[in-house]
Amino acid sequence: MEMADKNMEKTGKNPAEEDLDFRKPEYFYNRELSWLLFDGRCLSEARDTRIVPLFERLKFLSITASNLDEFFMVRIASLKDQVHAKYDKKDIAGMTAADQLDALSDKVHCFVKDQYRTYNRSLVPALLKAGLEIVHDPKSLSEDRQAFLDRYFEDQIYPVLTPMALDSSRPFPLIRNKSLNIGALITLKTEPDALTKKSKKKGGIEFATVQVPSVLPRVIRLPREGEGKTTVIFLEDVIMNHMDRLFQRYDVVCAYPYRIERNADFNIDEEEAEDLLVEIEKQLKKRQWGEVIRLEIDEAVDKRMLKLLKKEFRIGEEDIYLIPGPLDLTVCMKLYGLSGFESFKTPKYTPAPVPDFMGAGDVFEAIRKKDIFVHHPYMAFDPVVDFVRQAAVDPSVLAIKQTLYRVSGNSPIIKALAQAADHGKQVTVLVELKARFDEENNIGWAKMLEKAGCHVIYGLYRLKVHSKITMVIRREEDGIRRYVHLGTGNYNDSTAKLYTDCGLFTCDEAIGEDATAVFNMLSGYSEPSRWYKLLVAPIWMKQEFLKLIRREGTYAKEGKAAFIRAKMNSLCDPDIIAALYEAAHYGVQIDLLVRGICCLKVGIPGVSDRIHVRSIVGNFLEHSRIFWFHNDGRDEVYMGSADWMPRNLDKRVEIVFPVEQQDCKEAAQHVLLTEFADNVKAHVMQADGTYEKVDKRGKVLVNSQEQFCKEAWDRLPKQPSPAEERKFSPREPKEEDET
Repeated sequence: MEMADKNMEKTGKNPAEEDLDFRKPEYFYNRELSWLLFDGRCLSEARDTRIVPLFERLKFLSITASNLDEFFMVRIASLKDQVHAKYDKKDIAGMTAADQLDALSDKVHCFVKDQYRTYNRSLVPALLKAGLEIVHDPKSLSEDRQAFLDRYFEDQIYPVLTPMALDSSRPFPLIRNKSLNIGALITLKTEPDALTKKSKKKGGIEFATVQVPSVLPRVIRLPREGEGKTTVIFLEDVIMNHMDRLFQRYDVVCAYPYRIERNADFNIDEEEAEDLLVEIEKQLKKRQWGEVIRLEIDEAVDKRMLKLLKKEFRIGEEDIYLIPGPLDLTVCMKLYGLSGFESFKTPKYTPAPVPDFMGAGDVFEAIRKKDIFVHHPYMAFDPVVDFVRQAAVDPSVLAIKQTLYRVSGNSPIIKALAQAADHGKQVTVLVELKARFDEENNIGWAKMLEKAGCHVIYGLYRLKVHSKITMVIRREEDGIRRYVHLGTGNYNDSTAKLYTDCGLFTCDEAIGEDATAVFNMLSGYSEPSRWYKLLVAPIWMKQEFLKLIRREGTYAKEGKAAFIRAKMNSLCDPDIIAALYEAAHYGVQIDLLVRGICCLKVGIPGVSDRIHVRSIVGNFLEHSRIFWFHNDGRDEVYMGSADWMPRNLDKRVEIVFPVEQQDCKEAAQHVLLTEFADNVKAHVMQADGTYEKVDKRGKVLVNSQEQFCKEAWDRLPKQPSPAEERKFSPREPKEEDET
């Protein structure tokens, strides 16, 4: 007993507590399986017939398909690379790459079946009832409509098609990643008995393929007949009905659509790359040649065709998906965009003006008065664009510095930066060339900005720059003043209408000093001796988060009130999770909003029974990161670009910033409290790892996203406002971005 007391004096811990291990593999979920649960939550929205409007359900089904494509091209591809390299290190849940592939194969096949069960059994009948008919066999149409499709094929489709045969002089063609194709078995018309032949010699069955052109609309709207319903047919069905037109000397034995996905996760040897921009351009071309990791094909496919494709793509049975419906369900977004069905969609939302900028002479005048909190898309993104636009033409502005990770296809911010350089401003822009699937877009912007006279940085060696920061340096009567915008989301005016993000405008001197240090670090590799207010990854942020979590644990051990409320996209860093377990063990109440991956388990006795996790899947994509530590009543709130993931904390340049002015802090806290009260769109993690919707019986319904929409307009000065036109869903996204 005396030894135990002495040991406690030395360590400050009870000996029994020293034996606690918060890193046991059974305390963690596998990252990839957790992601699949997230896509399942999106699918549950597509299946929700009570709350989600019919065409919004189409949109969610499309999102699940788009998500799954990226999952295969990046995550499954990475696991396959590990298996090929015989890398057998286990993840935090104790699974090797081979273990994960085995577990994922079964679950993904089941998930795809659920997708098509939702489409075939629920959505298609409901669409027909709502007046939208989807036909697949042109021969089932009236003569007039068949004649229309014949003309449409000859005039619009046939000139674009390129049928490709496979024989001794023509090897199997390159099938592009994610392209939709039609494979056909054909035989010469001079061989009437060819259908019964098994010989592969000339005169027998041959294979040919044609790519369904992505430059043509996939959904074709047929002429309306009378006052009847709207009828559409898919492009591939029209092409398959006219295959004999492509192979006129042949009989088409059968034709089936198919689609592949390739490994798109390339690695760059940055140490050997003399020019990062050139090296990434080379790697982008290689994406089209990557290993085939999934084959989707019509479930009725001829066994001979499947055998041939399996051989040519060098793919195993576990990676073949027999599809009972149209391939590539992202086509549902095209159906969602059809006009005439607005009553089956959530009305579009118009972002409200930001009150603090209304009536101000310019953005700088407004920011000098106070820090300004913005919450997108409920508040307009215009002030962020105006911040750069006004700086570009303001004669008092000396320099603009900004980091860009993902921007829109017609970015007004890019144009403003180029204009600023043209006006003689010192413009420094870090364009992250390694932003996955935006590499080509960002290369184009980087070259354009350089031509305009901006100083462009192409990212850092072995690190992605994911931080969201803009600094404007302005000469004023009392000297040089630095204006800073910090955010949780990209400088993308398109996704700002779809993603929920928070930002802060400030001219705080300490933050300005830190912002200067950030850009000096990015451009000159100089590390500051200290940070005044910002938490910056990869070197400093993680340790600061661990200190903040452990501080709450210390307060709890002292019997004081202690809690952590945090919101992020994903949570899978083992050090952070272990620290959360330890804090909860000591009595800290922890409430987490994690939209996507969550490797933390709830409900483990003595470990995580004080941790509550929920995920919100709504009309907008939840994207903001907010962290609230009670700090013995002296609440500290932070926002920023980083999730609690190893890639964010250890491999990226990220910025998390304090929200200090009381009104801004209360606004950020209000976001968290409202979302924790959501009982319409929230899914709550159970002890077995599954997620369930909140029981709404007897409760006042709280849809946090709709509430934020209403509050954004109600917050404006009283004047005639479009109250009856307030709208609560995102605009139709342009075809250019992420998840």
